[in-house]
Amino acid sequence: MANIDLTRIRSNIQGLNILQNLRDVNSNLATHQLRIGTGKRINSAGDDPAGLTIATKLRSTYQVLGQVYDNVGHAKNMLAVAEGALMNVNDILVTMTEKIIMAASDSMGTAERQAISQQLVQLVAEIDEIAAQTEFNGVQLLGSATGFKFQTGIASQTTWTTQSYDVATLGMTNLAALTGTDIIDSNNYSTYFDEVDAAIGLVSEGLTSLGSLANRFTVKENVISVMRSNTEAAYSRIFNADMAAEHIEVTKYQILQQTSISMLAQANMNSQSILGLFR
Repeated sequence: MANIDLTRIRSNIQGLNILQNLRDVNSNLATHQLRIGTGKRINSAGDDPAGLTIATKLRSTYQVLGQVYDNVGHAKNMLAVAEGALMNVNDILVTMTEKIIMAASDSMGTAERQAISQQLVQLVAEIDEIAAQTEFNGVQLLGSATGFKFQTGIASQTTWTTQSYDVATLGMTNLAALTGTDIIDSNNYSTYFDEVDAAIGLVSEGLTSLGSLANRFTVKENVISVMRSNTEAAYSRIFNADMAAEHIEVTKYQILQQTSISMLAQANMNSQSILGLFR
């Protein structure tokens, strides 16, 4: 600050010094009041240029992680659709096994065995229908081998390839050719039983694959959730205001503002002491 010389009354140096200090106090007070009003520590680039750059990157990462989290959720939904349909196929195959074993027993008559064959024909048709109609966003999940890439990381992907689970792919040739008038008995039941048993094995492998991938996605969700929380915490510490600390600063500068105004008034009166020299 400039040196004070009370005998030179054309310039109130003491008043100017106090005025400069008052301006600084007012500026700081306004800054802290704005932070309380907005909840932000950084309200303009000039408040903390480096901090604003870091906070902007952290905020961008947080939002991207949010979309990645949603992507994982959508992928799990797709797997759930495929898994639900494949479980139905598995249930149908188990039912077909029961019916074939039932028809193999000679306690069944011709009419009963034909009724079982008619039911098997319908179940075979249902498997093909499930494979053809199981879709997610217009893409078949069980009707063909289709590759998917899920964006499950900011710079990483998870791949999944669907399989076909129609009757032909499951290898049920004889069952596909079965008619409602055909007879399954103790002599030929193993031909049909073996086809269904092999198909159950393929479907079980598919369910295992789907379940394992779904578990992997669940782990990814947990990891991404933790990353989002930590990223937001880092962003908040840099960008958001500490309301308690800002309130303390506002109180301090309000007191300094009042004392500076009071001292400025006294400084304006100091030059009047020179009048004593003329009495």
